[in-house]
Amino acid sequence: MGKKTRKITLPALFSAITVVILYFASIWPTGQVGLVAVASLFAAAAVIETGLVSGVYVYAVSSALGMLLIPNRVAALIYILFFGYYPIVKSLVERIRGTALQWILKLLVFNVSLAAVWFLFREIVFDFGDSAPGVVIVFLGGSAVFAMFDYGFTKVIWLYINRISKYTHKR
Repeated sequence: MGKKTRKITLPALFSAITVVILYFASIWPTGQVGLVAVASLFAAAAVIETGLVSGVYVYAVSSALGMLLIPNRVAALIYILFFGYYPIVKSLVERIRGTALQWILKLLVFNVSLAAVWFLFREIVFDFGDSAPGVVIVFLGGSAVFAMFDYGFTKVIWLYINRISKYTHKR
């Protein structure tokens, strides 16, 4: 497979797999967030295999197709608002030296996303209103869960790079 063909086909394949996983997430509500997180791995694989732009393509195509094709759009919205773009952000942030600065930037991106969800969907998602303790709990708890997700995501990316990527025949 030539380089140009590879740069087109891998992101297309990863986008298709992502949409299939998002579909399963939409019909399996108890595992919805976990499956959406798994779907984000394919944007990371695109970044690893063919570059950052391919990851952006996977995110954009999967987001658009998810909103068009998936019957329950909640999974697609979770992907769009939290998980889908994160492999791209992670790739960019981890190029910066300094672990503390990386974590600050990652948490900033997550909390901005959470704030957007908070202001757009608070009546639907959060049923305790605007109480200060409730808001603090959501943001602190969300940040803690995000930190665990990032740690696990890093380990899965390492596994992909060291166990799977070497068999994709880069040329």
